Amino acid sequence: EEEDEELMEVLLRGKAPWGFTLRGGTEHREPLIITKVVEKGSMAALVRLQAGDEVVSVNAVPLSGSREEAICLVKGSHKTLTLVVRRYRHLRSGANVLFL
Repeated sequence: EEEDEELMEVLLRGKAPWGFTLRGGTEHREPLIITKVVEKGSMAALVRLQAGDEVVSVNAVPLSGSREEAICLVKGSHKTLTLVVRRYRHLRSGANVLFL
């Protein structure tokens, strides 16, 4: 059901490393999923991003699903990085342990 998911816009300020890791992408026939949010990265990332979030757009550019494309867009960001992520509500409570 659509009610089980929500889109969230996350604005990160600072510079690389932004503090999260990605896996999947069309290259692997999987959605682009954030697998880890690192404490040493942007504090906003730690607060707003969760493991299990699916990355939908980077800096207002809708993604085709390619990880290479997403990484290029993230690396091209200076001072701010805006992500739109899709969060599945049923993953929320255990999101940090699903991808260990």
